Amino acid sequence: MASVLRLRKLYFVNPVKSSSMGLQSIEAHKSEDKRNVIVAYVKKLMQKKQDKDDKQKRNKNTNRGQSREWKCLDNCCWIIGYICTFWWLMFFLYHYLPLSVPGFPAIDSPGAVLKREGISGRHPVVLVPGIVTGGLELWDGKPCAEGLFRKRLWGGSFTETLKRPLCWLEHLSLDNETGLDPPGIRVRPVEGLVAADYFAQGYFVWAVLIENLAKIGYDGKNLHMAAYDWRIAFQNTEVRDRALSRLKSKIEVMYATNGENKVVVVPHSMGVLYFLHFMKWVEAPPPMGGGGGLGWCAKHIKSIMNIGSTFLGTPKAVSKILSAEDRHVALLRAMTPGFLKSEILGFQTLEHLLRVSRTWDSTASLLPKGGETIWGDLDWSPEDVQNCDLKKVDAHSFRNENDSDDSERKKCFQEQEPVHYGRIISFSKEAATRPSSELSTLNLEELKNSGGSNDSSFSCSDVWTEYDEMSRDSIRKVSENKAYTVKTVFDLLRVVAPKMMQRMDSHFSHGIAEDLDDPKYAHHKYWSNPLETKLPDAPNMEIYCLYGVGIPTERSYIYDSSYDKCKSIPFRIDLSIEGKGSGCLRSGMYFVDGDDSVPIVSSGFMCAKGWRNKTRFNPSGSPTYVREYRHKAPASLLEGRGVESSAHVDIMGNVNLIEDILRVAAGEEIGGDKIYSDILTLSERINLKL
Repeated sequence: MASVLRLRKLYFVNPVKSSSMGLQSIEAHKSEDKRNVIVAYVKKLMQKKQDKDDKQKRNKNTNRGQSREWKCLDNCCWIIGYICTFWWLMFFLYHYLPLSVPGFPAIDSPGAVLKREGISGRHPVVLVPGIVTGGLELWDGKPCAEGLFRKRLWGGSFTETLKRPLCWLEHLSLDNETGLDPPGIRVRPVEGLVAADYFAQGYFVWAVLIENLAKIGYDGKNLHMAAYDWRIAFQNTEVRDRALSRLKSKIEVMYATNGENKVVVVPHSMGVLYFLHFMKWVEAPPPMGGGGGLGWCAKHIKSIMNIGSTFLGTPKAVSKILSAEDRHVALLRAMTPGFLKSEILGFQTLEHLLRVSRTWDSTASLLPKGGETIWGDLDWSPEDVQNCDLKKVDAHSFRNENDSDDSERKKCFQEQEPVHYGRIISFSKEAATRPSSELSTLNLEELKNSGGSNDSSFSCSDVWTEYDEMSRDSIRKVSENKAYTVKTVFDLLRVVAPKMMQRMDSHFSHGIAEDLDDPKYAHHKYWSNPLETKLPDAPNMEIYCLYGVGIPTERSYIYDSSYDKCKSIPFRIDLSIEGKGSGCLRSGMYFVDGDDSVPIVSSGFMCAKGWRNKTRFNPSGSPTYVREYRHKAPASLLEGRGVESSAHVDIMGNVNLIEDILRVAAGEEIGGDKIYSDILTLSERINLKL
């Protein structure tokens, strides 16, 4: 451009004088022609430059639009990359760093300590895993599962299965009518101690406890993992796999081959309910029961050490059925919406999880039991005196007979402002907080009439869920400014998940028995509910409730609802709702004391009050003990997930819990109760006929 301007300046100079007029005229014409040529040339160059600038601008805008279009996917990929990198780094550190580092005190395992004390195993031990922690393998499947015969579909590395995710989900699903295997598919539990020692590579479940048991002399002859298919109803594990019969035979053999020493049973999480069902089944007459007869449990079982007990269920099961969410899933949805929201990237992750999990009857076993008597109503709950700031306060000392140190104090949730924990599901913050007299009501008949819709255009998703059978008007009726207690939430679930709840009514019950001698309670559907069944006649059989405290745990939820017909899951936990100050309401969820999954009222009430001494639920007076483990986060990376963690699964590596189990298995005494929480106060606030 600069050269053009110089050329233009050169030609636009004053003309040289000439004595001839003709010559001047010719020169003038020539100058005019040259000026026209130069002007045209300059205009052409300027137009080219303008076109070039416009093209660059368009390309820049296009690239910027593409960046915006892929920004969400890029974020998801980066987050997944960070998670995988962090996981493998932790895995490397856990396995390859030395056990002791200069400057850090070495931690002896409980098994090594007891071995030095000369303590060895005496009683055979049976481990009963909980939900999702047991491995599942493929025995027969569809063509898409070619090459996966007897490979793990659940647990392990997940490498092969995640290469074909839809095929994997199809094989993990159960028949929506029977709750058993779909045609052409057979998935069975992995057998042996490897069934649940690790959930995934580097993520232990039972491995630490098994290793410590081995240090005091346990091996395959006196240690057994009672693996079962955790997806199906408890009675169906016997119908399909004879799992209860095989467990009965195994306990009898272990009792006979180990000097007739009674067995110590260690169930975890949902395994607590499974073994409660087993104790009723084994003494019940055939064909429904195992035919062991009265006294079988008294003869064969010394102690039941329930870890992370879920005797009265957990509110988390409600949110799982309603929207496939809990606190962790909801927060993940908030951080990476493109990964879980079908309307952005089409992954439809939550829709798939909801569809598959609603075929698992085991989820229904974890729904809250005891109704409003245990969990509260619209205006009252046993936890109303609590709140979520963990502070040390004066309270009763431990009830451990071997511990006379009165300086120990417990932690509890301090009171700040009243909340309505009994409203387990609220649609809006107003519904969660306003007086019950101002809440809109919906009777049972209206709920029953709110489920169906013949509008086939309601679903815009490729993944079918039972919400696709509901009209927008039905969704509005059941959600608009409504609050549900544990009693009424079952009616809500029967509307939004009718097939699952129909199967549930055949296999589980969640009420409170008025008369335990009523013949109807001989049916297997009542056997896993401690409030609708009696403990066996075994006055010397010890029952321990071992669980963590000191971690805020989900108790009730505030939901947001969408009436958009293209949303396959119209309900979501409303993460935008926060409480005042440091109260119990955070991200649309109310929290109470617990182990991050199960509130203490579910974990501890039966041992603290329901079965304590002789009651109608414990007529023989089997001794019960409450042993709580206060949460202590890992102090360094060398502790992995923590040697004193009390989280629902991490507690399996808690050194204090492991020591208690080993001492009981060795025939040692561990004392009485050890309580840090307000479980005794909460139990007294529950008005249950004993």
